Amino acid sequence: MVEEREKDISEALYKDLSKPEFEAFVSEIAAVKSSCEEALKELKQWMKPEKAKTSMTAYPSSAEIVSEPLGAVLVISTWNYPFLLSIDPVIGAIAAGNAVVLKPSEIAPVTSSLLSELFEEYLDSSAVRVVEGAVPETAALLEQKWDKIFYTGSPRVGRIVMTAAAKHLTPVVLELGGKCPVVVDSDVDLQVTARRIIAGKWQLNNGQACISVDYIIATKDFAPKLIDALRNGIEEFFGADPMESKYISRIVSSNHFSRLERLLDEYKVFNKIVVGGQRNQKKLKIAPTIFLDVPEDSQLMQEEIFGPLLPIITVENVKDSIDLINSKPEPLVAYLFTNNQKLRNDFVQNVSCGGMVINDTVLHVTVSSLPFGGVGESGMGSYHGKFSFDAFSHKKAVLYRSFSGDSPVRYPPYTPENKKLMRAVMNGGIFDIILALMGWSRD
Repeated sequence: MVEEREKDISEALYKDLSKPEFEAFVSEIAAVKSSCEEALKELKQWMKPEKAKTSMTAYPSSAEIVSEPLGAVLVISTWNYPFLLSIDPVIGAIAAGNAVVLKPSEIAPVTSSLLSELFEEYLDSSAVRVVEGAVPETAALLEQKWDKIFYTGSPRVGRIVMTAAAKHLTPVVLELGGKCPVVVDSDVDLQVTARRIIAGKWQLNNGQACISVDYIIATKDFAPKLIDALRNGIEEFFGADPMESKYISRIVSSNHFSRLERLLDEYKVFNKIVVGGQRNQKKLKIAPTIFLDVPEDSQLMQEEIFGPLLPIITVENVKDSIDLINSKPEPLVAYLFTNNQKLRNDFVQNVSCGGMVINDTVLHVTVSSLPFGGVGESGMGSYHGKFSFDAFSHKKAVLYRSFSGDSPVRYPPYTPENKKLMRAVMNGGIFDIILALMGWSRD
């Protein structure tokens, strides 16, 4: 499906988001193909029962963990990566043997319509369906009983999904978001750091991504150097006038543009702009914009930005960044740039987040052996690679025994000798069992 209809998919993403062709290919089309290929290659291995150790109390026996489908599952997708974030969970659900209903986002209507068309043409409609629509359709779907619900989107809607799921005791995976911080130490390669931050912000759907860089923490002395490097990198990648660049996505809708404009114009922050600030409501474009030292109580620092605005917060010592991050709800991902081994270790040990990348941004999502998911406010559950298969599987515990080895110790009457032997078996020590069989004990 993806190979034959790549051009249609790319065009739909451009119509919905003005997503550059190369970005659409790398971040959505190629990523979906990679997930498909891995599932096809690894599925037999994923499905194999996993051997488990048994205890002395069950001797002789063997045990295994068997993966089985959950049943009928609901996948509610989002608009910022409307192809990837619709298909990727569906791959895991199909691989695990489930029937799937996909509800794509109405905010990316062209991609939603294309998904409906493609699924009907390429997939088995008795097992996989697309339901298009907006809030009423989503609400009607949530009223049904599902064996699992997988939701990608905002924490506000995540709470609605979880409330609906609770009525039927339906388990959920919630892929949410949060304010993803970048801590930049002063000992870094400044040019490489700036390029990688730009890649994790404005090259990433113009900041409209749950793993996008949301704010930067740097020391007061180092921040001006970092701003200069970012300014130079933005000009290098997007030209002297980024508003005319063909390498930046537009804002998805007028509603989201207005939300970002309110953040941009808040009286607490509008005079803190050090780079960018240009906007064009007609074209739904906002230039890469950097702020310096915005107040902590500003809306820019209180809500997930999900756009091209990037505040820089300064601290006296880079170590203070850990307490600053931990004072906020857990982010989906946290980033650190440093050559300091101790700072790196402290960051890994003490910052709670869904995932973490050291000396780069966003690339962790390309490593399928790592689970992708949040913690706390940024979500629950994870997927990618085998984790997707596991997310849509029930892990059934199976114990096998024969009719031999049926010890009378297990059954009444419980004589003193039987009790002594049973206690030894329950303690699990082979020496205690031998003593009990000989009529002795440690006592």
